[in-house]
Amino acid sequence: MVVAVYPGTFDPLTCGHMDIVERAASLVDELTVGIYENSAKQPLFPLEQRVRLVQEAITGLPNVQAKAFKGLTVDFIRQIGGRLMIRGLRANSDFEREFEMALMNRKLAPDIELLCLMTSSQYQFLSSTLIKEVAKLGGCLEGMVPDHVALALKEKFSMPGELAIGKGKM
Repeated sequence: MVVAVYPGTFDPLTCGHMDIVERAASLVDELTVGIYENSAKQPLFPLEQRVRLVQEAITGLPNVQAKAFKGLTVDFIRQIGGRLMIRGLRANSDFEREFEMALMNRKLAPDIELLCLMTSSQYQFLSSTLIKEVAKLGGCLEGMVPDHVALALKEKFSMPGELAIGKGKM
């Protein structure tokens, strides 16, 4: 049985994240989306809300669950009985950061493998940071975040007027 973890802060969850979740779920028996508690990043959404937003997005994926964690990702992976970490890559800058983290994780936990999935081309430009900026300025989020995340962003920033949202979960 292949048990994997896709870790991140998911602040907020994007369609790019969901692209990786859905593709990874088809490759493993069990996938846990690990929502990292990192107060140093000063997240827009509190941890509990980020977990709820991910849980709502994964309802149609029976082998996927969402769990909050803190501390080392490799410790969390071991804690749930996993041996595989999933990461998404968008661009060269992601590769450099992921490569550094992979080498550190290999030193800390040589028994845990890393699988990097390239983000689908339509999501390569997405980042949670850019999404927050667009939402803050009242921009259209259609096709960039799941509908329920767009609504949460609208509430967070008290956006006036109508907010264009995506279709379904993607």
